Amino acid sequence: MPACLTLRILHAHPIAAGLLALILGLGSASTAAAVDAQAFGRYRTPDADAIAYRAMQTAGRRHGELLPLIVFMHGSGQNGSDNESQLQGRANGALELVDTAQANGIPLVFVAPQVDRDYWPPALIAAVVNDALQRFPVDPRRIVLSGLSDGGTGVWATLKAYPRCFAAGIPMSGMTELAGLASIRDVPQWIFHGARDNDTDIETGYGGAMLGSRAVVRALRAMGGHPRYTEYADAMHVIWPQAYATDGLLVWILQRRLSHPPCDFSSTRTAE
Repeated sequence: MPACLTLRILHAHPIAAGLLALILGLGSASTAAAVDAQAFGRYRTPDADAIAYRAMQTAGRRHGELLPLIVFMHGSGQNGSDNESQLQGRANGALELVDTAQANGIPLVFVAPQVDRDYWPPALIAAVVNDALQRFPVDPRRIVLSGLSDGGTGVWATLKAYPRCFAAGIPMSGMTELAGLASIRDVPQWIFHGARDNDTDIETGYGGAMLGSRAVVRALRAMGGHPRYTEYADAMHVIWPQAYATDGLLVWILQRRLSHPPCDFSSTRTAE
């Protein structure tokens, strides 16, 4: 890892010497045993909606520190209520983040809720985050959203609904309206999309009010935002295993932290 990146990590978050050493040597999980989906606990929120989600805390917590939380939002192919389908195909590649963290002794919490519709209500995510905060040692300043396809669209919808609550967003193959983008201009985002997407067009989305990632990135930059953007020139819709294996993605996630007081998720949820 370059020295300049090391300095940025240290500046962003004071890290215990042992953990810093692990991050400096952070590598792919490709040579380590993959985390079994059955290692993820099964949970439901205690409210009337009883939202299903799976969750896992990786090993490596040392001194009672609070941990980053990654919230993964699946695509429509994993819709349901069985509290299993969202982890199919290793969550379409998203478990690479968990594998890499586990292989390198990086403690974090990974949560994968499930919906039964082609839409992610932001209040549902708020409810799952609130429940995870009660169950796991999560740092409310270090909550990162990621999702693919409909889940990528859900990342943007949730950031817009709670623009001061999340440390970062990682939407993949998603779309969103231009309306509301200004409110999340300064939220760190790393956006991924295939240039030949055969489902969610990279410019026009589905041809309605929602636009694809390239157009969204252009708009954010015109507003003064600085999103990171990875576009795969020859790829179609399913870019996710490649994207989640991107070198440096987990380190980028670990660096994200709110610069202001965190949200109280127990009071953010509204009926949808």
